[in-house]
Amino acid sequence: MSAVRVLTVAGSDSGGGAGIQADLKTMLAFGVHGMSVITAVTAQNSLGVQGAWELPVEAVRAQYRSVVDDIGVQAVKTGMLASAELVETVAELLAGTDAPAVVDPVGVSKHGDALLAASALDAVRTKLLPVATVATPNLDEVAQLTGVRVESESGMRRAAAAMLAYGPRWVVIKGGHLSGDAGRGGNQAVDLLTDGSEEYWLRAPRHDNRHTHGTGCTLASAIASGLARGRSVPEAVAAAKEYVTGAIAAGFPLGGGIGPVDHGWRFRGDG
Repeated sequence: MSAVRVLTVAGSDSGGGAGIQADLKTMLAFGVHGMSVITAVTAQNSLGVQGAWELPVEAVRAQYRSVVDDIGVQAVKTGMLASAELVETVAELLAGTDAPAVVDPVGVSKHGDALLAASALDAVRTKLLPVATVATPNLDEVAQLTGVRVESESGMRRAAAAMLAYGPRWVVIKGGHLSGDAGRGGNQAVDLLTDGSEEYWLRAPRHDNRHTHGTGCTLASAIASGLARGRSVPEAVAAAKEYVTGAIAAGFPLGGGIGPVDHGWRFRGDG
């Protein structure tokens, strides 16, 4: 039986906590074969991003075609795309690929460093989001893309509607940045999954752990892995949420700043 194949199109994180590195670790944890198209190289560590260099469009397109035309994919996940030109190129490639696409509209890093040029926002709205099976913005990215600012759980529906207006089939509004008491859920991390008609509220305990680098990349890759395995979107998102919650709980210090989530937490004994 051939391997289940998932492709990530994203930037490289030299510190290993996010980006391509987090994606491939997550895919391994879900038992799928991870492949990569690197869109940018970053110099980053636990303290932040010290530098970023995007790859030429032709290099990104060549990597994508090499993988898809020979090996094939059963799901694609996108992360850091940096520029309008790269966003448009990747959107065009996704549109021509018969596989579900999970779009993580990466705008800023965990440390607040910009990872997407302001000029690229319109390309994300008009080109990338319309080809997404699932979009997974956090609250900062929702505000950046739609202008909707979410202060509580009640605002998450409005955020979802604003994102769905750009064309993704489903959207996960990640409420992890809400303050712990900003909703009736109390000290919980709450996400909203909806396609505009079906609605799923996903709740998990909020772990008191500052080492959360890579959560967004990890969630999107976990969803893509589930979709590649034939799960429905609600099933894939629920399994991804469970995995990320465990990875956050097991996040560990690395360097002098914010450490990564633990992608291998299920392999360590009683997970």
